[in-house]
Amino acid sequence: MSQRTAQVTRTSKETDITAFVSLDGGPVKVETGIGFFDHMLTALAVHGGFGLSLHAEGDLYVDCHHTIEDTGIVLGKAFGQALGDKGGICRFGSFFIPMDEALAFASVDISGRPYLVFQGEFPEERVGDFDTCMAEEFFRAFAVNSGMTLHLRVEYGKNSHHMIEALFKAAAHALRLAVAPNNGGVLSTKGML
Repeated sequence: MSQRTAQVTRTSKETDITAFVSLDGGPVKVETGIGFFDHMLTALAVHGGFGLSLHAEGDLYVDCHHTIEDTGIVLGKAFGQALGDKGGICRFGSFFIPMDEALAFASVDISGRPYLVFQGEFPEERVGDFDTCMAEEFFRAFAVNSGMTLHLRVEYGKNSHHMIEALFKAAAHALRLAVAPNNGGVLSTKGML
């Protein structure tokens, strides 16, 4: 297996973001300027068993949209690069996470075919400085730019913080299973992804 790490920098007129990812663990440090989003990305890394160093500067005077979506782009590209040819991994992972009254489910196929199915409606419009509608936008950018099929569903819940955090943690554990080494080649009847 290769080193399973990658660093990606993306600079636009709206954001300047650098992410380093190690699929096999390491320190976690996240700075986006959006407290709840930092909390979610930290949970994604810790529960996924990933090393993550991410620094984002964005036009937060506009709103959180560009920073969150562009972070999804950069993080997705980093994951995609760290996965290389996607050989030698388990490829699939699914996980349920309960968080108090909320329950969330995630299922991932590291397939090279980007797709997001997102089912979740949140009772509050914001959690801190994080617009709850941005959960879907983040995961869409992440799935498309990493080349994975990702299905996410909030089964139920009443507190938007709990519901979104359960989603991020479910995604983390599903990813942890999918990127785990299987000591084989590419897991596909085609012999490639």
